[in-house]
Formats: sequence, structure tokens, C-alpha cells
Amino acid sequence: MPLACLTDFEAHARERLSKSSWDYIEGGADEGITRDDNVAAFKKIRLRPRYLRDVSEVDLRTTIQGEEISAPICIAPTGFHCLAWPDGEMSTARAAQAAGICYITSSYASCSLEDIVTTAPRGLRWFQLYVHPERQLNKQLIQRVESLGFRALVITVDVPVLGNRRQDIRNQLNLRMNLMQTSIHSTKERNSIPYHQVSPISASFCWNDLSWFQSITRLPIILKGILTKEDAELAVKHNVHGIIVSNHGGRQLDGVPASIDALTEVVAAVKGKTEVYLDGGVRTGNDVLKALALGAKCVFLGRPILWGLAYKGEHGVEEVLNILKNEFHTSMALTGCRSVTEISQDLIQFSRL
Repeated sequence: MPLACLTDFEAHARERLSKSSWDYIEGGADEGITRDDNVAAFKKIRLRPRYLRDVSEVDLRTTIQGEEISAPICIAPTGFHCLAWPDGEMSTARAAQAAGICYITSSYASCSLEDIVTTAPRGLRWFQLYVHPERQLNKQLIQRVESLGFRALVITVDVPVLGNRRQDIRNQLNLRMNLMQTSIHSTKERNSIPYHQVSPISASFCWNDLSWFQSITRLPIILKGILTKEDAELAVKHNVHGIIVSNHGGRQLDGVPASIDALTEVVAAVKGKTEVYLDGGVRTGNDVLKALALGAKCVFLGRPILWGLAYKGEHGVEEVLNILKNEFHTSMALTGCRSVTEISQDLIQFSRL
């Protein structure tokens, strides 16, 4: 039976993966309230379709940071893709390149950056950074991703410390020991720069440090993990090029708003001065439409990409992306939108339920 929607891939992945791998991918912080809210919050938003419009041609294309993508549906940074498929991030990169969308490669990739770039040389790639306490190691890594052709630096801001993930504790999961030997560094560099073998994340990284990062790279800097208007305003003040509204898939601080619920506040705060994106809870084409109507330039997929990998590797990821693109195309046509520029807040209303 063909898989018809993203949750079909979820069910298949759960059957295929080991319990510890599934728990790691699906796990949220503490009680999992925010993780579940990410999905549920989309269902509270209703659509206001407009009819009698010519939707014989619907154009999904848009741009992010000046680069054209085939649809506003891209791949969020998630780690350890080899948990889901032997070729790991190489399969993900090939699928993203084939789909004509952006793939944000995680600091915790289980394939080397060189292998990822070599396997999909024409793909649009951004790099996600967890800030290391030692500045020089950050600088070396950023220079390396620049030289490899990554087009933006995505700095994750919501992990000064790791969230409390109960299932990983119960499973005694030690991904760092088991997987970091095939981390983003080549064998030679792993011996000389043990960036992710010990993988500390700076708990002191703050707004004043952004100017240093801006001084060492020409890449646009995007902050991932912003949830409030106060931090959005500070991001604009510090001249960042983009914001990803995200709660880390509900894996960090439990009880924060769903990403889609935080989006409006952030969009209003930036006043069009920087691009705003969203990850967390996107499962249908309607969800993509709702996020764009509320001001997101693009959405990024996390767990569904890993479900696709677990199903059929590169081709499973392509299927996930194609299903979501087709659903989004249908949602646009059925609401009277011929291009993403026609998607506006007039299309939605919030349910009283």
C-alpha cells in the first residue's frame, strides 16, 4: 500500500527503528507538552478560502536569503541521520538537491561535511552551529563550511544547556560515544580538533558575541530558536539576516509555546527587517500554508525527514518532500492562491475550540 501522508511514514519508521533510536528521534523534553503542542496548534487554525480565481497554474517557488527554492519547504538541522539510514546525511543531501530546496546540515551530522558536499555538489546548504566555548574552534569550523560552499550560518540559541529528555536517560543513550567517531570532522581533523568528540556547548554565548561571529564570516547569520518579540527585536538590532522560530521540536524547555503560536509575535516584532522562518509541527500542506499566511518565509522539516530516511533512504526523503509539496499545491489552489506572494493572513482564522 503506498504511503499517502507524512504520518504514514511515521508509523513505518516506528516499526523499523530500534526502540532507543525511535525514542531519541521522537523524544521531547520532560512531559512532551511542547512537542505535542507543535502539531496540535496547527489544527486550531482554520482556513478562509477564496474561490472563482484562476488557479490553473500554481507557482510554489520562493526565495530564502536571495536563493530560489522550488517550494517553501526545506530541511531543518537534525543530528545522527545514520540512526535512520546507513548513508545518513548523504542521502538527505541528495534528496534535497533533487527537490531543489535548502538543507541545513547539523553540527551533529554523522557523515563528514566533505562527503555531504561531494555527494550533492549542487545543493543549497546552510550549516547549523552549536557555539563551542573556544572561539578558535568556532572560527576554524566556520572557515571550513565557507570553503565548502555552505551559504548561511544558522546559530542555535536555545541550547545553553541540554534539555531534560527522559527517554534518553531511561535508555542510557550515549550518542556521543557511539557516533561521534564519524562526526563532521575528517580523521585527521578529529585527531587535531576534537570539536565534537567532547562536544561542549557554550553556556555563556550571548548577544554581544554576535559581533565577533559577524567579523569572521561573510555568510549571512540566522538565529534558530527565537520565540519572543523581545529576542526578535534584539536580533534585528544585532543585524542578523534571519530568524527561525523554533522550540527545538519540544526537546529543550517544555511548556513554551508551539512554534506556530509564537510566529505572529516574532513576525510583528521584526517589521519586515529580516526574514522569518519556522520549524516544529509541520505535517501537512495546510500547515505550510498556515505558516506562510502568518508571516513565515519558509518552513523547515525535522522529524518527517528522518521518517522518510528510515523508510527508503534518499528516495524516502524525496517521497516525504513530494507529498508535502503536492499537498501544499492543493492547499494553495483550494484557497485561491496562484503564488506564494498571494498567501496572506486574510486566509486564516483561529478556532474558538
